[in-house]
Amino acid sequence: MILIYKSNLTKRIFATLIDYGIYFMFFSIYILIFGSDNSEGGKTVSGILATPLSLAWFLYFVVIEALNGATLGHHCFDLKVVTTGRMKISFGHALKRHLLDPLDILFYGIPAIIAIKNSDKRQRIGDMWAHTIIVDTKDPEQYLPAKSRL
Repeated sequence: MILIYKSNLTKRIFATLIDYGIYFMFFSIYILIFGSDNSEGGKTVSGILATPLSLAWFLYFVVIEALNGATLGHHCFDLKVVTTGRMKISFGHALKRHLLDPLDILFYGIPAIIAIKNSDKRQRIGDMWAHTIIVDTKDPEQYLPAKSRL
């Protein structure tokens, strides 16, 4: 079986915008509700009140992806995270991928786009470290369910 690697770049960009849009909506509402007024006219959360923000990021991006192979945004575009051998990812894979999100998303996602366009397996930096790829589940050249692999 020949493994085909496609960037799925447009779908990946929109999926990421949905995912981080969902997270930032939660982030904003949480700060609006639980934040304290600061000297700049905004609101701030700190100490123990900041914990749910990190916990929400961890649950949404790492745990959901480890369990389902995709976050909501990626699922909307039929994208799935699999290992480079096209197997289900583990918790460790999902964690590694997302620990490098700040680097990948830096400067409007340009580092991720450059990495995807120039890597042989069409991986962003976090995917390279985690040994994962993004496949389109509706494209039989990219994605074969485990039971149909040779």
